[in-house]
Amino acid sequence: MGIEVNFEGKVALVTGASSGLGARFAKILSEAGATVVLAARRTERLKELRAEIEAAGGAARMVQLDVTDHASIKSAIAHAETEAGPIDILVNNSGVSATQKLVDVTPEDYDFVMDTNTKGAFFVAQEVAKRMILRSKAEPNRQFRIINIASVAGLRVLSQIGVYCMSKAAVVQMTKAMALEWGRHGINVNAICPGYIETEINRDYFASEGGQKLVAMLPRKRVGQPEDLDGLLLLLSADESRFMNGATITADDGMAAF
Repeated sequence: MGIEVNFEGKVALVTGASSGLGARFAKILSEAGATVVLAARRTERLKELRAEIEAAGGAARMVQLDVTDHASIKSAIAHAETEAGPIDILVNNSGVSATQKLVDVTPEDYDFVMDTNTKGAFFVAQEVAKRMILRSKAEPNRQFRIINIASVAGLRVLSQIGVYCMSKAAVVQMTKAMALEWGRHGINVNAICPGYIETEINRDYFASEGGQKLVAMLPRKRVGQPEDLDGLLLLLSADESRFMNGATITADDGMAAF
């Protein structure tokens, strides 16, 4: 007896959907039947992605969202629910990084990373969870999913991205705290910790001499592709994962094991 993942009738909000992993997550959830709400600051790219999803037969909406602005968070989530309906699945994906030594980090550099990766992720999840909790009172058997995109850098320190590592380690702990408090409301909160994944943002780096040296140091001397996270995303989004709550799952090709 096989299990078929089907998200028809569900609404999924994906933050940071304008490129990279966020765009891939949105496409995969759409292919599985969800109505996806694309959220990011760059609305022009969101329009292109919405057109791609609709051309493939999916349903997509879009909202402008700046996760560093609390008013923008509240407005975007309210708009998302007006456009698509109540949110069942949140993929909390927005993130930034900066490469520098710790002695060179300024308060502005620190806030740039922390405000998006930690503070922004927290308040997006909080705003969505408030709405999920209210729904759970009317629909006590309804299942909800929040998937926080952390990083293998939240589990082990990587050179010259110390503040990024700190921000993602906080996301790991945040995931556990949310799972503990919100699980009673049918909200499962889990985290994905990807390793090095090639996207349009870092493709040139991985093709460079420095990037190739890094790749040569990885356990299987390769970087991942966005599609390598498809199965994990679908698992954590599905009703069948109802016993998974507060989990931190690495998808790094063995990187964190060494």
